[in-house]
Amino acid sequence: MQMKQKLMKLTVLIALSLLIVACGRTGEQLESLSGRTMGTTYNVKYLQDDAESRISANELQNKLDQRLLEINQLMSTYIPDSELSLLNKAPANQAFPISTETRDVILEALRISKLSEGALDITVGPLVNLWGFGPDNKPDNIPSAEQIQSVKAMVGADKFVLDANRVIKENAGVYIDLSTIAKGYGVDELAAILEDYGINNYLVEIGGEMRVSGTKQNNEDWLVAIEKPISTERAVQRIISIGDNAIASSGDYRIYFEENGVRYSHLIDPTTFYPIQHNLVSVSVVATSTMEADGLATALIVMGADKGIQLAEREGIAALFITKEGTEFVEYRSTAFERQVNVVQ
Repeated sequence: MQMKQKLMKLTVLIALSLLIVACGRTGEQLESLSGRTMGTTYNVKYLQDDAESRISANELQNKLDQRLLEINQLMSTYIPDSELSLLNKAPANQAFPISTETRDVILEALRISKLSEGALDITVGPLVNLWGFGPDNKPDNIPSAEQIQSVKAMVGADKFVLDANRVIKENAGVYIDLSTIAKGYGVDELAAILEDYGINNYLVEIGGEMRVSGTKQNNEDWLVAIEKPISTERAVQRIISIGDNAIASSGDYRIYFEENGVRYSHLIDPTTFYPIQHNLVSVSVVATSTMEADGLATALIVMGADKGIQLAEREGIAALFITKEGTEFVEYRSTAFERQVNVVQ
């Protein structure tokens, strides 16, 4: 078995979005902040020209970092005493109290799970670990049918109950992982802080999930480059302008392993308990909320092109699908995507 290059998630390229011309309107100043969070990096670009409500870059970064620390302490599965980690260690049939923030993220995940007929599943962690795509990233062999059967009692949105601000697990082994949606939530929270200080021209990005508002200098749109779904190099598939919206992408071409000529993606279909096997290699979703875009991108790529496109058209989801047809990449743009997004190149 040969392990291929591993990155935690397909990213939306942001190089074009971060290249801002030096000159701008009178009184505007481009600020740039960055740091590490959630096992990846964050970047914030913004303009502020209101002297009365101006906040220093250092003070703003402290507020952003503090909020990210709070979110991690709630929703990280890598921090042993985070709220989510303690929930995952809790026994079965016992009500575990959670914060309003964690509740809201779980509720959104459950909404998208229902919408996608279970394609997005925040309890899929035991399956991901079984297939070797967990924190250790050390797949040894293909799980047996017996091994897969052994985790079925722990996987599924029906394996826990969310009752107001309490979670009751049906099985002690139920493991809730919000990584498919928490980065999007983090982006939205950082954007809210900027807007609280009257900053309405900004780009916020965490691990490739992005939200933009207003314009950059010279009244130019923020431009987002979507990555071409190839594992051998970094290349641009499309350059788009999304208005005052968020974008998230998901793909299966960077995290996988091969055995006996068969390619096994890190994206596990919770309805089959096996890695996805279809030819949909990338999905990018544009939405008003980064959390929603984040969850929908994962759900749609797990569903595959046919079901994913049907869902996008039925629910008015702005999505760009890229399939691999032989050696060629073929795009499908949903009706909402064509209406809402300006394709620059």
